[in-house]
Amino acid sequence: MSKQTITKRASDNPYFHKDFHIALNYGIEYLHEKFGEQAVRQYLAQFARTYYAPLKTAMQHEGLLAIKEHYESIYEIEGADFDMSFSGDELSIGVKASPAVMHIKRKGHAVSGLFNETVATVNKTICEDTPYEVKLTEYDDDNGAYHLLFFRRKQ
Repeated sequence: MSKQTITKRASDNPYFHKDFHIALNYGIEYLHEKFGEQAVRQYLAQFARTYYAPLKTAMQHEGLLAIKEHYESIYEIEGADFDMSFSGDELSIGVKASPAVMHIKRKGHAVSGLFNETVATVNKTICEDTPYEVKLTEYDDDNGAYHLLFFRRKQ
């Protein structure tokens, strides 16, 4: 009997971390129930400062172009329906339905009432210590649709 060996790498598979959003959702709910809303924001800010440190560095050199390219890549991977407008000092991003929120719901889980902080707090933290600010101008709890506006800080 001959032996067959199959070699697979994670990179051979399309988008591999959808259930991360479910785990994050439960983590947010746990923190909220046990420690309050501020604990959720502190956790997400700590995460963003570490995980997105390279993006913050890129923003120092490339400005909002770094954010634009980052989100274009993420939205393509996640299959998001989105639109963007970019003018150097301003970046507008609209997402028609959050792939993360829709995945959580499709799998039968309730979405945390603070899941919007994954957009608001994370992006606000990414902009800390950069010449830019961000505002979450719209958020739909039903499907996670949102609008973000990044802009240059007033001096």
